[in-house]
Amino acid sequence: MPDHIPNEPYAEGEFAGRTALVTGAGQGIGAAVATALAARGAHVVATDRSARGLEELALMGRALAGAITPRVMDVTDPAAVTSVIDGVVRDHGALDLLVNVAGILRTAPVAELTDADWADTFAVNTTGVFHTSRAAASHMTARGSGCIITVASNAAGIPRTGMAAYAASKAAATMFTKCLGLEVARSGVRCNVVAPGSTDTEMQRALWPEGQTEVPRSVVDGDPATYRTGIPLGRIAAPQDIAEAVLFLASERARHVTLQELYVDGGASLR
Repeated sequence: MPDHIPNEPYAEGEFAGRTALVTGAGQGIGAAVATALAARGAHVVATDRSARGLEELALMGRALAGAITPRVMDVTDPAAVTSVIDGVVRDHGALDLLVNVAGILRTAPVAELTDADWADTFAVNTTGVFHTSRAAASHMTARGSGCIITVASNAAGIPRTGMAAYAASKAAATMFTKCLGLEVARSGVRCNVVAPGSTDTEMQRALWPEGQTEVPRSVVDGDPATYRTGIPLGRIAAPQDIAEAVLFLASERARHVTLQELYVDGGASLR
């Protein structure tokens, strides 16, 4: 590991020569992370369970300093995950960075939450993180370096009405990532969590009233009826805001940071 840390906040080419795998890259935060990494020189293997969005992302990558290679991968399928990650290591020599973004949201009061919704939410948001992180960590520890970042949610740290499955799954993914980080730290592998709040993605917009295109005031101002605080900064995040937090934790600037959870929610969680 170099002693010198670049002073520039966003050094051009800072991820040159590094290979990253990003899950849930077909849209939203995952696409923003993949694009930001490629823009700074990384070769990004962008994965999603659907090819939708991946090809367009790969085309965008041609204009960037790095490259974006699309791969269809379902994080709930351990054999598929192992195959893709083994292939990345074989083709590129190493996997330097894993960013777990893939996630789903099923909302309902607990009394109305179905077994299927609970199981599906944990299959993607928690077990999917386990599958990818386990496969990546085995290569990283053998090599003696690497970085795993899980994009969780501020809902993992504060209760939300109607979001019990989502919040619980993200809390589990958060603690899993920290426990993994403790186990692999002496092998030179860092594991951290980024916890976004409300972010302008398709998942967020699905919560808005049908046909609404502007951010509902209740999202920014809060909603006492659901015990939800507002956002002190007065805006929801853009996917790029979350991507920048991920890139910091992936960079040499964070070389002494592991087992941490970085909230990127405009102060909504009052932390």
